[in-house]
Amino acid sequence: MLIALIARDKPGALETRLANREAHLAYAADSGVTVKYGGPMLDDQGQMCGSLLILEVETMAQAQDFAANDPYARAGLFQSVELIQWKQVIG
Repeated sequence: MLIALIARDKPGALETRLANREAHLAYAADSGVTVKYGGPMLDDQGQMCGSLLILEVETMAQAQDFAANDPYARAGLFQSVELIQWKQVIG
């Protein structure tokens, strides 16, 4: 199943994001979960302000575990995280 992980950063947390970016990218590559697409969301000034990932998992529990153990989440970066089942139609 495909899961959209939509995470919004806490206001003023760009430093936290930058400090944990390398660990986050390594985790996304090596966690055992397939990250089909991923990247930062940008605010009106072009600054990173959140994350959007499309995960391929067997269960929602796997997506929840992935989200909880992301270095960004462990660093307290996110104001909110949504996990929504997603169906690819285009692309």
